[in-house]
Amino acid sequence: MASVHLHARKEPVRLKEKLDKERSELRDLVGKNLHVLSQIEGVDLEMYKDVVLPRVLEQVVNCKDEIAQYYLMDCIIQVFPDEYHLQTLETLLGACPQLQPAVDVKTVLSRLMERLSNYADSSPEVLPDFLQVEAFAKLSSAIGKVIEAQVDMPVVGAISLYVSLLTFTLRVHPDRLDYVDQILGACVKKLSGKAKLEDSKATKQVVALLSAPLEKYTDIVTVLTLSNYPRVMDHLDAGTNKIMATIIIESIMKNDTCVSTADKVEVLFELIKGLIKELDGTATDELDEEDFKEEQNSVARLIHVLYNDEPEEMLKIICTVRKHIMAGGPKRLTFTVPPLSFSALKLVRRLQGQDGDVAGEEVPATPKKIFKLLNETIEALSSVPSPELALRLYLQCAEAANDCELEPIAYEFFTQAFVLYEEEVADSKAQVTAIHLIIGTLQKMTVFGVENRDTLTHKATGYSAKLLKKPDQCRAVYACSHLFWVDDQDGIKDGERVLLCLKRSLRIANAAQQQANVTRGSSGPVTLFVEILNKYLYFFEKGNPQITSSAIQSLIELIKTEMQSDTTTPDKASDAFFSSTLRYVQFQKQKGGLMGEKYGPIKV
Repeated sequence: MASVHLHARKEPVRLKEKLDKERSELRDLVGKNLHVLSQIEGVDLEMYKDVVLPRVLEQVVNCKDEIAQYYLMDCIIQVFPDEYHLQTLETLLGACPQLQPAVDVKTVLSRLMERLSNYADSSPEVLPDFLQVEAFAKLSSAIGKVIEAQVDMPVVGAISLYVSLLTFTLRVHPDRLDYVDQILGACVKKLSGKAKLEDSKATKQVVALLSAPLEKYTDIVTVLTLSNYPRVMDHLDAGTNKIMATIIIESIMKNDTCVSTADKVEVLFELIKGLIKELDGTATDELDEEDFKEEQNSVARLIHVLYNDEPEEMLKIICTVRKHIMAGGPKRLTFTVPPLSFSALKLVRRLQGQDGDVAGEEVPATPKKIFKLLNETIEALSSVPSPELALRLYLQCAEAANDCELEPIAYEFFTQAFVLYEEEVADSKAQVTAIHLIIGTLQKMTVFGVENRDTLTHKATGYSAKLLKKPDQCRAVYACSHLFWVDDQDGIKDGERVLLCLKRSLRIANAAQQQANVTRGSSGPVTLFVEILNKYLYFFEKGNPQITSSAIQSLIELIKTEMQSDTTTPDKASDAFFSSTLRYVQFQKQKGGLMGEKYGPIKV
């Protein structure tokens, strides 16, 4: 009984194999005949157009066998010359919607477009023929009809047809941006009314569709003129939208593209909005930290390359970028505020010395206006919070305001920096870095009058002496000595206050030694004293009358005594530092001239 069942099951299998074999033989035979037909001498374009193609297509449509139809259509495309296809496009394409629904028309059409593209590439002289026969319009219309006729065609099939048509267009009519936008528009129509694309194959095709113009034009500015481009992007899921945004930024970087107007920047930032804000309500905490950093760094790189020679337009670009990045949530600001701030500061430098309130409707780009914008932008970092970064940016702005000779603005930025230092910078290491940045920036300031300068230097020296660790206090206090002696023509030169700072740092260094003695039983290396000695030598050479050779002599003696003390920890680095300082003194003594005379009384 079982054997009868088995025999019955084998019958259909054998029948199918037999049919496939017959089909294959028949296919070869028909294929060879078509090939022979294409080689016959009398078959010229006229005959092919009037007799051969209509008859062959009639047979194809009537045979009703989907596998045969696909094979025959493919044969026609492969064996007859490209020129014939171009001149008979309408007839050939007219047969496509009449084929059986299961026939893979996508591949047939894709192959036809590929052949025509290759034909246009290899013989540029035939391009006018493509325009004459309206190849694009006919292919576009045929694709539309096929998609309409095949109701069950999945989205991926329709999109892949548009990708083929776009590839054809970019190769044959690269100058016709209206064609490119039309294809993207058809794609939007196909995708509209559907949820975001979930199908990974369809998503890949959309990415291919959107990447093709970028590769062809290598100039994002051209792509920004395509009105349907952002509308196609809107149909991508958040993840793919980000991938596409990254591809766009990479294209700009690779091709050194200059996006130079605020309108184009607006369109560009709409395109890359997936990197700038959350599209689907995903919280930033859920993102992979490394990926997030990489994405935000690419946005930062992009901000640096947006540029226009016209200050007014550049200011508009800065305002456009600011509007977008401020909507991106606090976590992104630490990446995007610095490049925007430096872009604005570059503009300030270009406008240096052009300040003045101009009457009239259009308020031009002035440093004052840009500084106001910068202040508001940096203030946004408080929502992160990122006080150290904000403090650095305030100091950069103060320096630029100094160069523009805008004293009240420079003072305001310093005030903001000090407020942050007081209220927000709590970590002791961060405080050390911050106070040195403040001292370094303040030293460069030339715009302040006596009163403002005194207020700020007093603040800086006060905070220096309040740092947590004694060695940090000592270093910050001796750094403050430079605030009272600026080595410029008109720079401040207050020798007494320099000496006060250095004496104070010596007292702190001494206290640090004693503290170490109490806690560790040894007083630690003499590095701080040697550092202070080097400061003494610096001001001695600069001609500060308060720094005398006898003061230097007694400091050298103090260090030698400390080094010989039983409680001092031997330290190779500080010993070498002291030795090289003494060698320097010796070198200056032997130099002769004024400097040699100056150093003469010092004994090493």
